[in-house]
Amino acid sequence: MQPVERAEYEGVDYAWVMQTTFVVTILVGAPAAALLSTLVTLETWGARAAFAVRVGAPIWFVTAVAVALYARRAEAGDGGSGGDADASAERDADADASAERDADADAGDAEPESTEPTDEQTDEGEKID
Repeated sequence: MQPVERAEYEGVDYAWVMQTTFVVTILVGAPAAALLSTLVTLETWGARAAFAVRVGAPIWFVTAVAVALYARRAEAGDGGSGGDADASAERDADADASAERDADADAGDAEPESTEPTDEQTDEGEKID
C-alpha cells in the first residue's frame, strides 16, 4: 500500500478554509436563512429557490471571507504541525514505518520451495501412466 501523501503549506490552507466555510455556513447560515424566510411570503417553489439563492449567497460569501481572514491571522488549518522541522520529522518517521511494512509484506509474499519432484525431475520409468 502506498503511503498517504502529505503537503506542506506556506500560508493559508485553502482546503481547510473551504471545508470550514461549508460546515459553518450549514450550521449558521441555514438557520439564519430559515428565520429570514418567515418575514417573506414565498408561495411557489421558484420563489423559495430564488430567496434561498439571494440570502444564501451573501451568507456563504461573508462566512468564506471571515474564515479565510481567521486562517491567515491564526495560521489555522495547518494540521497542528509546529513548523517545518516537526513536519519533516513526521514524514521521515512515516516513510521509515512504510518501508518496514513493505519489507515485511515482501518477505511474506514469497512462496516456499516445493520439496516434491516435478515431472521433469523424475525418470521416465518412475512416471505412472
